Amino acid sequence: MVVAVVVGERGGGVLQDLEPAGRVVGSAEPVVDLAAAVGAREAAEHPRWVWSSGAAVYPALLRAGVRLDRCHDVELTESLLLGHAGRWGEPRSLAAAWARLTNAPVPPDPPPRPADPPGQGQGALFDTLPGPPGPGIEALTRVYADQVARIAATEHPGRFRLLVAAESAGALIAAEMGAIGLPWRAEVHDEILTELLGEPSPVGGPPRRLVELAARIAEAFGVRQLHADSPAELLRAFARVGFELPNTRAWVLRGVDHPAVPLVLERKELYRIWTAHGWAWRDTWVRGGRFHPEYVPGGVVSGRWATRGGGALQIPKVIRRAVVADPGWRFVVADAGQLEPRVLAAVSGDARLAAAGGAGDLYAALARDSFGGDRARAKVALLGAMYGQTGGMAVPALAVLRRNYPTAFAYVEAAARTGEAGGLVRSWLGRTCPPGVLGFADGEDAGVEPGAVADPQGPRARAARSRGRFTRNFVIQATAAEWASTLLATLRAALADTAAELVFFQHDEVVVHCPAAQADAVARAVRASGGRATALLFGDTPVRFPLDVSVVDCYADAD
Repeated sequence: MVVAVVVGERGGGVLQDLEPAGRVVGSAEPVVDLAAAVGAREAAEHPRWVWSSGAAVYPALLRAGVRLDRCHDVELTESLLLGHAGRWGEPRSLAAAWARLTNAPVPPDPPPRPADPPGQGQGALFDTLPGPPGPGIEALTRVYADQVARIAATEHPGRFRLLVAAESAGALIAAEMGAIGLPWRAEVHDEILTELLGEPSPVGGPPRRLVELAARIAEAFGVRQLHADSPAELLRAFARVGFELPNTRAWVLRGVDHPAVPLVLERKELYRIWTAHGWAWRDTWVRGGRFHPEYVPGGVVSGRWATRGGGALQIPKVIRRAVVADPGWRFVVADAGQLEPRVLAAVSGDARLAAAGGAGDLYAALARDSFGGDRARAKVALLGAMYGQTGGMAVPALAVLRRNYPTAFAYVEAAARTGEAGGLVRSWLGRTCPPGVLGFADGEDAGVEPGAVADPQGPRARAARSRGRFTRNFVIQATAAEWASTLLATLRAALADTAAELVFFQHDEVVVHCPAAQADAVARAVRASGGRATALLFGDTPVRFPLDVSVVDCYADAD
């Protein structure tokens, strides 16, 4: 059974039973207490819930103590379907989808609502949005039925259904993780910051260590004062001592032999920690011993997650020392190693590469098979093929890869050529890349007179090659994101009847917080979920997707 739900005012709403294909069953049921009605239906039937946006509806249900198994997120699905149709970036809201269905003017998507971090909201159960009321239950049910039909019309409807299911499950998981929060020891965090940065400034400026480093950098350049936070001032300072640099990025500075360089690099790293995970960050995002970020499933064009604040996806290893399990609990940390190369082996249909992907260390197996045991060279070749590296030591290594694994090499080359020509490519399940923007009109190149022959190395050619590198990797990275999302969804289901908590997810790494007595069982569930995700995406493939699993008290101790 499928149940569509529309949120009304003052905690009420409307429920409507549907068949899986979207046909309405019976009459709509207005309810005064939506959370109570949804909770009762969930306990009795475990239906698939249809709503406009899980991010808008589910957090309020969680605050009321209602946890759901399955949903269909209309907005996330609409975004996927529009992209698949080559209309990437069009408004995806329920109101926009309903307008397209009824040939009405399509309204733009509303801007994201400013909100407290998850777990800290103090508003009503279901806050009423300003402005006119949104579309009602008829719009929701008809848009859902239309989406089901459009999914069935895709090239691989079974794969696309899995993509929609994983994306919708991600919305549930994101809300749950934001509400539960990641265990965080504020006192340990404070010790780390003081150890790295010195005491905080009493007037809100940089802490002592950053001030000292700025003075030492100025001294190294032979000046009394220098704004070390200003790239322009640093570039001028380096120019005065004979180094004309294009920028102040770390990899550029490491090639400069000057006593200021190690000081600048150290300050850049400490400054990043102070601004991204310093005392102000802790005061904003950590409450009640938990860090509560706001995750955005599919927030990156490849399908990877993003956040709306809190920097959850970029927690430095040194700061992870503050992530300590509750007394009597442990963290089970699982990381999928060599994920993207294994995805290439699975999706390309290259039997020889798939055989190498059956090993625990794919690069080592590749080295034994074709690179004379040279693991580093095998890694350079495979990463070069996926990321479009064409120079240096990659050239001979790529030649070996092209000769011995022609099907895999042709897979990413075809994606690159499609991108260079301005075309669209898709992931294994059907996520479509955004269109390219070359910056010039068709047939036009910057600085070229009409009718003249364009320089093959001109801006347009460079933009095309850049686009090709993007699409080359998109087909792999987006599929890797799908595998990780499917792993997360299957693991959530496996842990549903336990005390374990999903508390962190980053690209291909997942962290579960669980009672110590359940840690071994959770570790087995994680590995089983990885196998289930592999089977759901790729069927009976010889490629393995092993997970490195650690059971630790502190996140920083995970291998």
